[in-house]
Amino acid sequence: MYKSISVPELEQKLKKEEVVVLDVRETHEHQAGHIKGAQLLPLSGFPENINELNKDTEYHVICFTGSRSSMACEYLGNAGYNVVNVMGGMSAWRGETV
Repeated sequence: MYKSISVPELEQKLKKEEVVVLDVRETHEHQAGHIKGAQLLPLSGFPENINELNKDTEYHVICFTGSRSSMACEYLGNAGYNVVNVMGGMSAWRGETV
């Protein structure tokens, strides 16, 4: 099970505290623009690469529209990770990207 927040809620949270953003898009999408500090872990690399994650960390999972991030959250939540799905994804992001 996992929680969900909107992109504006994530933007507000990022202004107030340190948030770990997990970008599950593909490498070329991430390189085209991502939230500063976002950790890349493409959904296509699951489950092989999830051992890079810490179960004690809360991850805010984002993709392009929210579809892949919800799949990632379902998988990670069932595996015991603390995850929050960012609904709307990068297509709704209006903040700065790098």
